Amino acid sequence: MGGDAGAGGPRGRVKSLGLVFEDESKGCYSSGETVAGHVLLEAAEPVALRGLRLEAHGRATSAWGPSAGARVCMGGRAPAASSEVEYLNLRLRLLEAPAGEDVALLQPGKHEFPFRFQLPSGPLPTSFTGKYGSIQYCVRAVLERPQVPDQSVRRELPVVSHVDVNTPPLLTPMLKTQEKMIGCWIFTSGPVSLSVKIERKGYCNGEAIPIYAEIENCSSRLVVPKAAIFQTQTYLASGKTKTVRHMVANVRGNHIGSGTTDTWNGKMLKIPPVTPSILDCCIIRVDYSLAVYIHIPGAKKLTQELPLVIAPPNYADVVSEEEFSRHVPPYPQPPDCEGEACYSMFACIQEFRFQPPPLYSEVDPHPSDAEETQPVSFIL
Repeated sequence: MGGDAGAGGPRGRVKSLGLVFEDESKGCYSSGETVAGHVLLEAAEPVALRGLRLEAHGRATSAWGPSAGARVCMGGRAPAASSEVEYLNLRLRLLEAPAGEDVALLQPGKHEFPFRFQLPSGPLPTSFTGKYGSIQYCVRAVLERPQVPDQSVRRELPVVSHVDVNTPPLLTPMLKTQEKMIGCWIFTSGPVSLSVKIERKGYCNGEAIPIYAEIENCSSRLVVPKAAIFQTQTYLASGKTKTVRHMVANVRGNHIGSGTTDTWNGKMLKIPPVTPSILDCCIIRVDYSLAVYIHIPGAKKLTQELPLVIAPPNYADVVSEEEFSRHVPPYPQPPDCEGEACYSMFACIQEFRFQPPPLYSEVDPHPSDAEETQPVSFIL
């Protein structure tokens, strides 16, 4: 339960105002599911109310420029580029004044107002916070007061778009082969070739990817094979895009001498706790790829990049109901929905084994990484 109770003045004092979900252990919601809970109100004295309403909102926003980090106030400058898509907008009346009267009188003590609504059956992109935009959902209860400011309480509503990694397109093995001649003109020292294969395209958060590769070094130089998982965030606003790309995991192989060959027979690269792929939002997209590359002294590296789709794990499979009930209080404190910092909804299985996963966040930790701004059509 959480809220921000304020002085009620002559119309009565509200001691506390809170909002709890029916299943506080539920880590996230998906399209078509039912959201239920209670608004909890404790009055220290008789309280006059015009009503009590519940709001549910969900939207994706993408923006950058002078005022992108704050709401545009009257007379202020608008962001250089901005776009917004609404996915959820719902209002429910939980309490009304009696017919023919302006206010309802709530007696001192504790009161509960149940609510229940269904999320839209259409696609709801996964909750996300990034450098140039976010996808956020929340539930808000508003206490309408006469002569004094309204009081409200707000909770984040974590949403995840499930991805079935067992579909044929995501179970298909991928293979790429490339050869690069080292040097130029009469100073060539021979080719370096790279062949890379992975068993499938789709993986769940926390899985390890077995990498199969063969590196043949026919050059005169000592080369080093490496592999990395890259995340690419793409934001669309006002017909332009911003792209942020950074490495989220990597592994290094052994040095390969001149005239020798090295083979990776299922070298493991674990997927860390990251946002799952976001492919169903028209202004924010999160993609992943596996890059296997050969570092060649004095020459451009040889790289093979394979696309990945990363799905969230099933939280019910990670933590048993018995374990959860032993380690989580029945009414945990809600996350701070007003703060800027959010964290991974499905965090590391071991580190967060007995906690419901909080919100994903992908605020870029590498601000110097490559970014692009260009007019381009954003096609999903």
